[in-house]
Amino acid sequence: MVLITTLLAAQANAEADFGDMSADQKGLAIAEQVKARDRGWNDSRAAMEMQLYRRDKLLATREMRIQALEVVDDGDKSLTIFDTPRDVQGTAFLTFTHVLEDDEQWLYLPALKRVKQISSKNKTSPFMGSEFSYEDLNSFEVPRYSYTWLRDEPCGDTTCFVILARSKDPYTGYSKETIWIDKDEYRPLKVKYYDKRQSLLKTLTLSDYLKYLDRFWRPGKQVMVNHQSGNRTVILMKDYQFNTGLTGEDFTRNSLMRAR
Repeated sequence: MVLITTLLAAQANAEADFGDMSADQKGLAIAEQVKARDRGWNDSRAAMEMQLYRRDKLLATREMRIQALEVVDDGDKSLTIFDTPRDVQGTAFLTFTHVLEDDEQWLYLPALKRVKQISSKNKTSPFMGSEFSYEDLNSFEVPRYSYTWLRDEPCGDTTCFVILARSKDPYTGYSKETIWIDKDEYRPLKVKYYDKRQSLLKTLTLSDYLKYLDRFWRPGKQVMVNHQSGNRTVILMKDYQFNTGLTGEDFTRNSLMRAR
């Protein structure tokens, strides 16, 4: 109870405390608030629909299930299972995000009946033909980036912090990311990704947020637009469940191959 009270007090006073901070300190403090407000969900399950567009033409729709496990003192684990269409049915993707070490990712391909490990050098590749890269699918962990607060500005019906984040990962596909975070609930609303040449590559927009367990916000819709190709991927999320009893045993290479 003391810990919860301390966290809530820190959240309530976060903006007031920003006044005497440098831009870098403020950017870090905002990122820490984003993470602090999303701790304690333990595990979750959800249904996911992925829509792939080539410019304005819908090419494919895929139905998946995703389950996730919160890991204390490290990054989260997640397992994504493809249900439809038939050509990808049974494909499963397992991710272990780490705070400072290299992430671990595996893809199970049922047609080949084998598990393929995604190397750190290849995580800039597109995930299953989408505009999301393997790098984009890791959980958000504060120490993986350096931060700078840029400004506050109106965004929709609210006001956002705008911060600059630079990955410390030598294999990242991005030179920088600009992130819009609403000042009321500390939810990411938009992310702009820049390639290694400093050109705008992609924009991710997150919307249709719902609050679960009176505490945890999750977006119902995510749209990733690739400005260089004109393609986009839409992800729709629904049927979130929390505290379903998942453990580390549900996130192993063996569970990846058994996923149905």
